[in-house]
Amino acid sequence: MRKINRIHSNRYLGSLPEGCKLCMKGAKLVLFITGICPRGCFYCPLSERRRGRDVPWANERRVEGLEDVLLEAERMEAEGAGITGGSVDLRLKRALGYMEALKGRFGPAFHIHMYTANPLGMDILRGLKGAGLDELRFHVTGEEIWETVAASINLGIETGIEVPVLPGGEGRLVALAERLEGLGGSFLNLNELEFSDTNAPRLKRRGWELKAETSNAVLGSEESALRVLEACRGLGIGLHYCSSSYKDAVQLRRRLLRTARNVAKGYEEVSRDGLLLKGTITPQNPTPERLLLLMEAVRDRFKIPEGLMAIDREKGRLETTQEIAERLSRLYRRKDLQYALVEEYPTADRLETEVFPL
Repeated sequence: MRKINRIHSNRYLGSLPEGCKLCMKGAKLVLFITGICPRGCFYCPLSERRRGRDVPWANERRVEGLEDVLLEAERMEAEGAGITGGSVDLRLKRALGYMEALKGRFGPAFHIHMYTANPLGMDILRGLKGAGLDELRFHVTGEEIWETVAASINLGIETGIEVPVLPGGEGRLVALAERLEGLGGSFLNLNELEFSDTNAPRLKRRGWELKAETSNAVLGSEESALRVLEACRGLGIGLHYCSSSYKDAVQLRRRLLRTARNVAKGYEEVSRDGLLLKGTITPQNPTPERLLLLMEAVRDRFKIPEGLMAIDREKGRLETTQEIAERLSRLYRRKDLQYALVEEYPTADRLETEVFPL
């Protein structure tokens, strides 16, 4: 009987899929192809911003063209990409183009895995393999997809199943594992079920509750997953339970750190959680011209070295170190200037998590 291994709050049997290893490092680009999907799964966590919208995203960057995908991969020093949706196969040409470009830019070792919930024809599978797909993960919702699972395995694509764990659904999951092993598949990934803004009403109607006040996980999902691992210790395929807390506290944090260390400007400090820490100076009614005049005046008067202050045109402010902002808030106090210390994600959307007025 195999040993159940542990990484933080995750558990696994056998070996982990290569895609999971890279995700754990924070080294996988999340490439969202489209929000269009005919399935209507009640537990789907997609946000209103993405659900039903035919818009691609690379991490938090809305993709306008191929260069956006490559730029985001470079910003985080990605070692691979996870291609997801929506239904990726509904925009297959788009997905194939991104895959070929990523392999062309970063080489054949750049690992690509993809998710699908729909049956795929042999011509599509061959096209995916030809474009460089390394790993195919099936979201099994019905009998019709098993023919594609078998075809993917026979074509030599690393093939597995990845599903959320519904509380009390152990029997179905064990059956999936046994059937996948019989076909020669590689792994079954079990994701802790989570509440989101969009699926919460439907999950609550089923009587499910939050695991804890500080978690989005569904109570009972983890316990069911661990029972599945215990029941499958005698199988030969890999099984991996991925917890909600691991995705948030470890996986995302590591991706943010990879990105922050690459993009941090000379005046920005990288926090332990991968956030960018800086000071800001915001004038009333900022214009590019006014910001330039303000920066020149402040730099000349207080002898601020080159590279420690810059204009942020997007947010209409000056940025500098936290120390310089604190000093100027005392020495250069004016009614038309607002000083603050800011914590900001190093992502394309530049989400601010904290703003401390000075």
